[in-house]
Amino acid sequence: MLACWACAAIGCGGTLDAGVDVPHGLLPVDERHPVILNNDGPNDNWQGEYALLLASAQRLELAAIVINTGGSWSNLDANMAGWNNLVAAARASGMHDVPDPLASAGPSLTRPENGDIDATTPNGSSGARLIVEASRRLAKPYRPVVVATGGRLTDVADAYLLDHTLPDRVVIVSSLGTINGNGARMGIPNGEMDAWADTIVVNRFRYVQVSAYYDQTADVPSNRVAALPANPFGAWMASKQSSILELDVAADQVSIAAVALRGFVLDVARLAQSGTEPTSSGPRPLLEPAAEGKAWLVTHSDGSAMAATLWQLLEDPAVFGG
Repeated sequence: MLACWACAAIGCGGTLDAGVDVPHGLLPVDERHPVILNNDGPNDNWQGEYALLLASAQRLELAAIVINTGGSWSNLDANMAGWNNLVAAARASGMHDVPDPLASAGPSLTRPENGDIDATTPNGSSGARLIVEASRRLAKPYRPVVVATGGRLTDVADAYLLDHTLPDRVVIVSSLGTINGNGARMGIPNGEMDAWADTIVVNRFRYVQVSAYYDQTADVPSNRVAALPANPFGAWMASKQSSILELDVAADQVSIAAVALRGFVLDVARLAQSGTEPTSSGPRPLLEPAAEGKAWLVTHSDGSAMAATLWQLLEDPAVFGG
């Protein structure tokens, strides 16, 4: 598939550097791809902090931040207040390439009675429109835009309903679901909140499900809070440290790590939807191995790389404008 993107670029008369279409790891995207972050609440994980630190270190092109609601994070105003505080702390600490978060309101999508994806009524949310517009501006034939999610997939699926050509320009990388034998379930965490959006994404997009989590409380343990930078960004991180979920089955930042950190992804499998499982919100996809499947499942990762990278960035004066 990546070779096809490269050929498309050459066929249009463009110049392609040698090896530009070769991924740096086991996934079809890497740190060279522009990233749109899509999440809900800001306090239970470190996704926003990793993304902003990597962007300020010029190790990631963070094109946009789209904030919606989901699960326990059902108050969009509260979610936006938290993300705005994070962004303000980053800028006040000298960090650069920090985009403003965009609020995106829209309910979970409803499966049409005939089960036809393309007959789904779109929300037309602001987040969906941003994804469409940013991908048109930033994607290249050999380098699609990444939407890295840490919540429900509603905005992404909604964006497809607005523009059916979107999957040519976008790859979805999600902290979502669990490994199920040789395949995967698109359930808790994050996949349980919009079953029909899950179906749309896995059937229409190139989709990476990162279900290889780690203990995110080890990133900033209590005994290292005092070592955080003496600036507003460090103060922001200290203020939320006790709110980080203590589960090793939820760490939204793995979607950012899978794209931006070489060596984080250790093993992957190719999958496709094989069936569904019933849920209260409708049938949810089940994924099974398929050599030509449009989905990648990250089955093993190097969680130790997370804390090491985080503290390397936090201790780098250049990240904070030094």
